[in-house]
Amino acid sequence: MSYQPPPTGYPQYPQYPPYPQKRERPFGVAIIAVLEALDGILYLLIGIFMIVGGIAFASIIMKWINAPITVFGTGMILIGVVGGVLIIFGIIALIMAKGLWDGKGWAWTITLILNIIGLIFGIISLIFTRSGGGIIPLLINVIIIYYLTRPHVKAFFGKGGYVQPPPPPPPPQRGYPQY
Repeated sequence: MSYQPPPTGYPQYPQYPPYPQKRERPFGVAIIAVLEALDGILYLLIGIFMIVGGIAFASIIMKWINAPITVFGTGMILIGVVGGVLIIFGIIALIMAKGLWDGKGWAWTITLILNIIGLIFGIISLIFTRSGGGIIPLLINVIIIYYLTRPHVKAFFGKGGYVQPPPPPPPPQRGYPQY
């Protein structure tokens, strides 16, 4: 006797479960996300230091030399603006790190775009400066671009690529279930 499917009216079980499969984070993605988080923390700290340190430095100098605020005002405003921009970059970098860690597609896209821009600027820098100092950042950009375009990494971010389907369900049992 061969296997007969259950008659209509009985519950039908799909071949693959309807719930989403747990995706395993590739190790390289974890490294990139951690480095991005460290980058964001560094930007935040430098930005805060520039704002707080700039204000403190300006007040000390102005009291020391009895200079009016207009002498140092422009420089301190510029330091404050740069510090504020660095704080914004730090917050964005932390959001990017979280997106990379969680496998969000937007984080993959933005990281790929930023590394392509970094690659272009690195090539321009090598051409015009004729120094070897920009080779290491250039190589890092190339490695990250290459890694992010690997099929298993793209699949982690939901950007296509190779996704291994779950194994098929076991064949039906004949007879009584075994406990």
